[in-house]
Amino acid sequence: MHASAPLPMIPAGPARSVTAGWLALALYSLVGAGLVVILIILARTPVIHDLIPWTGSFKTALVIHVDLSVLVWFLSFAGVLAGLTVTAARPALDRLALGTAAAGAVVITFSPFLGRDAPHINNYVPILDNAAFFTGVALFMGGVLLRAFQALRHRRPPAATEPAATGALLFGIRTGLAILLFATVVWVVTWSSLTPGPADDPAGREEYFEVLYWGAGHILQFTHTQLVMVVWLWLAALGGAWPRLGPRWLWVIFLLGSLPVLLAFHIHVAHGVETGAHRLAYTQLMRHGNGVGPLLLGLFLLPALWRSRRQVAEDARGPRLALVLSLLLFGVGGVIGFLINGIDVTIPSHYHGSIVAITVAYMGLTYPLLPRLGYRPVASRWSRWQPALYAGGSLLHVAGLALAGLYGVQRKTHGAAQELTTLPEKLAMGLTGAGGLVAVAGGLLFLILAIGAFRRPAVADQ
Repeated sequence: MHASAPLPMIPAGPARSVTAGWLALALYSLVGAGLVVILIILARTPVIHDLIPWTGSFKTALVIHVDLSVLVWFLSFAGVLAGLTVTAARPALDRLALGTAAAGAVVITFSPFLGRDAPHINNYVPILDNAAFFTGVALFMGGVLLRAFQALRHRRPPAATEPAATGALLFGIRTGLAILLFATVVWVVTWSSLTPGPADDPAGREEYFEVLYWGAGHILQFTHTQLVMVVWLWLAALGGAWPRLGPRWLWVIFLLGSLPVLLAFHIHVAHGVETGAHRLAYTQLMRHGNGVGPLLLGLFLLPALWRSRRQVAEDARGPRLALVLSLLLFGVGGVIGFLINGIDVTIPSHYHGSIVAITVAYMGLTYPLLPRLGYRPVASRWSRWQPALYAGGSLLHVAGLALAGLYGVQRKTHGAAQELTTLPEKLAMGLTGAGGLVAVAGGLLFLILAIGAFRRPAVADQ
């Protein structure tokens, strides 16, 4: 590890237990995402489906799976990172935020059993159009926003024992949380400008939700990008590959990564929320603005990884591997994004690359976080290679989708609806499926290792 590499201090006492709680919520959201898939399989199995009060659908399972594995997972991990920026514990509000978010995640998971089965596969936050689902989302987001607000309100300066660059990492976390609050404002402005369609018009309702989450969903991606850059730097520090960048330059990179979101003001003034120009403006904002920070940071991280390749300590190999794989997937997802030309599976190929890049980084950081939060370290050698299994399968999955997109396979379809008629189409989707299975195995291994360690507190407080 570089001598000046900043490793933010983990809060002590009640603040640390709440931070650990957010990590537990993040992990169990992935468990819930996997259980939803099992439930839908059981609901379609003869005899067994008669015992289940909800028969379910592919789209319903997809809605819950995506919301748990992206929205809840990412924002719960944001709650973990938020705990590094605070000055002191505020047990009542901290626990309220965590408890509210956790209750919301539980309600989201079981919402298919608590209301009508009316899924809408709109972008960013796919919707199950029933009261239980909306209650769950409101509770979860309320807890997350309270956590973000508290972290921004009670921000801490770097401690005297921390390197100067730690301040830049804390700034990166705070900008990500501030963008999250801004995305909420964009959502409220959009919501106030729309009239929801009647409940008996599925097409109109799906269009309503698509518009409702379009602007806020695009802004939210900047939150994820800011936070993953913080995690990249943390992994670089742990992996002995700290870049040759002074604290001021890190501040500049995080600032450049966040400033494009201010263009949202212009978008909403210049274009009505239901216009094609509004959608295109947000698409261009994310395409050209959300890669500025990661590109600049990557230009310094890659040489640092190369320079330090011959002097890698044993405990640095895992963080380095997670960092390399995350950078690779983020780059692949970004390049594929520029190849999108139509409504085909090139689109999910693009965002799967970016989503998995963030997930790999968060997985890689979870292992060293556990002992810092008072739990036993994951001693298994599998913890070093688990990110490779997950990322390798995901790369095959992304490659298969990209190839299928070249042949015009449409997105948001499954089974016979995909209309796979040619051998190349079938091979591409076969590669997608095979890669997905490998990635699932990698994700399951992560949960086994992380939750296993999470359930075993260290003998002594660390």
